[in-house]
Amino acid sequence: MNELNDFDEEEDLGPSKSEIKREMLALQKLGERLTLLSKKELDRMPLSPVLLDGLEEAKRIKSHIARRRHMRRLGKLLRHEDLDAIEQVIDEIDNRHQAGVARFHNLERWRDRLIAGDSSVFGEFLAEYPTADRQQLRQLIQAVKKEREREKPPAAFRKLFKYLREVAGV
Repeated sequence: MNELNDFDEEEDLGPSKSEIKREMLALQKLGERLTLLSKKELDRMPLSPVLLDGLEEAKRIKSHIARRRHMRRLGKLLRHEDLDAIEQVIDEIDNRHQAGVARFHNLERWRDRLIAGDSSVFGEFLAEYPTADRQQLRQLIQAVKKEREREKPPAAFRKLFKYLREVAGV
């Protein structure tokens, strides 16, 4: 009777093979993500010299099979790293990138609205970006309109966008 009670009690056997495999795949993906970062971004993370060497080596590997094997090695090396700190820096990098993309899209909308020709939009832009040179902005907008009328390549269009980026500090 006592033997039956032993089987009823659940023992903590630790993580299953599937859980271990999922964790290793997640670490491999993290290692792959780290290989895409610049040296400057990697320097912001608390990484061991062994892992930094492995990341540098991954950039030189061209063979698909060798690269896959190396990603497994990076996953194993990542087991001994401070994953929370690494993921925090990656999140900061991703958020900064998304904010930059949002600013870029905002400037594209400004450009399109300015070209559409409503004078109130021109005033709104100058109110938001008071450092903008009114005359230069008007000239660039007029050049874009003439360019479109003549169906020429978008050189003035690009110059206008470049100027908007300079004014916005992007």
